[in-house]
Amino acid sequence: MHIHILGICGTFMGGLAVLAKEAGHKVTGCDANVYPPMSTQLRAQGIELIEGFGTEQLALQPDLYVIGNVVSRGNPLMEAIMDRGLPYVSGPQWIGEHILSGKWVLAVAGTHGKTTTSSMLAWILEDAGYQPGFLIGGVPMNFGISARIGGADGQGASFFVIEADEYDTAFFDKRSKFVHYRPRTAILNNLEYDHADIFPDLGAIETQFHHLVRTVPSLGRLVVNAREEALQRVIRRGCWSELEWFAGEAGWSMAEHPDGSFDVRFGDECVGTVRWSLTGEHNRWNAVAAIAAARHVGVTPQQAIASLAAFENVKRRMETRGIVNGIAVIDDFAHHPTAIATTVAGLRGKVGSSRILAVLEPRSNTMKLGTMKDALPGSLSEADLIFGYGAKGEGKDALGWDLGAALAPLGNKAQAFDDLPELVQAVAAAARPGDSVLVMSNGGFGGVHQKLLDALAARQ
Repeated sequence: MHIHILGICGTFMGGLAVLAKEAGHKVTGCDANVYPPMSTQLRAQGIELIEGFGTEQLALQPDLYVIGNVVSRGNPLMEAIMDRGLPYVSGPQWIGEHILSGKWVLAVAGTHGKTTTSSMLAWILEDAGYQPGFLIGGVPMNFGISARIGGADGQGASFFVIEADEYDTAFFDKRSKFVHYRPRTAILNNLEYDHADIFPDLGAIETQFHHLVRTVPSLGRLVVNAREEALQRVIRRGCWSELEWFAGEAGWSMAEHPDGSFDVRFGDECVGTVRWSLTGEHNRWNAVAAIAAARHVGVTPQQAIASLAAFENVKRRMETRGIVNGIAVIDDFAHHPTAIATTVAGLRGKVGSSRILAVLEPRSNTMKLGTMKDALPGSLSEADLIFGYGAKGEGKDALGWDLGAALAPLGNKAQAFDDLPELVQAVAAAARPGDSVLVMSNGGFGGVHQKLLDALAARQ
C-alpha cells in the first residue's frame, strides 16, 4: 500500500511513517516545515518528503492519505482530497488498525511522564527478551530510535508499548488519540488540566480518560496513580479490568535511600532495590509504574529492577548538552508548570546548593494562551536565576501575554526577553563555574543550547 502522510514531521506522525515503512508500505509525506532532525531521519528511511500542502501532490495517487492533527479545514491539499472523495484516515486510527491489531498493547497515559515511563517500560521488556515494538514521543537512549515494529518473544507473543496521548486525533475526530489503541495493559500516571486549546476544563479530560478505561478488556490491567484525585474520579466512573494502584496506601509503593536508590514494594513485600543515575521523585514513581505494568506481561519485578539499572533515559529529559568552564547546559522538555517545578526540584536534589539558572520558553499551546501563566513563579521558585523568552507580535509563536509581568513575583532574580541573542548574552554573563543552566522548552528554542555553549566558550 502507498500511504501519503499529511503533517509527517511531527513526533507522532514521523514515528508512524517509520512503522509504516518497516511494515512494507510505500511511504511519502508532506509538512509545512520540513527540516532536521525529523527530515533527516525520514529521508534516511527512504521516505520522500514534500514541503508544503500543495494540491499537485494528488498526482502521487496514493492508496490512502493519513492525516495528522496539525491539518485543519482550509488546508489546500486536505480540501482537494475531500472534494474528490479520496480515502483518508487519522494517524491514530491507522496505527490502531494496521500496527497494533493482534498485539498486546501496553499504553502509558498521563499529563506528565508519558515519554520517560514508556521508554522505561519498553527497555524492561527488551532487556527481558520480549522484543517489543514501540512508538514513543522522544528518543530513548537505550534504543536510539523513537519507533519500531518489534518482534516476538520466545513464545510467539508480540508486545507494543505506546505513549498514549490525550490530545485530539484529527480535525474530523475530536476524541483523544489513545481511544484508538485498545490496550491490554494501561498506565494512568497522573492527570491535571492541560491542552487549554482543545479542553475547556479538567472534567473534559477526565471524560477522555474514562473512554480509555472503557477500551481495556476485562482480562486487562490498569496501573493507576492513587495520589491523583482526578484519576480516582475516572476510576469511580467505571472500571471493568484488573486494577492495581501505586503511590497510595495499598498496592505498589517505594522508599528512597540517601544514596538515591529506592526500594520497591508490592503490598507488604519488598521486591527489590533500584540503583540508577536518574533523579527526582517523579522518575521513581515512573519506574514503579513501569515495573507494575511489566509484571502484567510476565516480567518479574526483580528482572525489571535489574533492567532499570541500565536505563539511559530519553533525549531532552535532563540531557547534558555540554559543559564549558564548569558550567553545565542541560536540556529538558518541561513546559507545563507542574513539569517545570518537578524538573527544577529534581535538579536541585542533584546539585545541592549550587546555582540553577533556569532558561524557559513557554511554547506549548496551553502556555501561549496564558492559561497557566500565574503558576509560573511558583514552579520556578527553587531556581536561583530565571531567564524567560517569549516572542512578541502576532505570529503563531508569539505569546499573547506579558511574560515579564508574569515573572514579576520572582523579583530581581527573574528577567524576560523577546530577543534570543540578548537572552543568550545575559545568561552567559551571569553564569559562573559550578552553575547548571537548565533550558526548558517543548520546541527547538532557536538552537539556544548550542548558542549558550558558544557564548560561554567565548567568554572563557
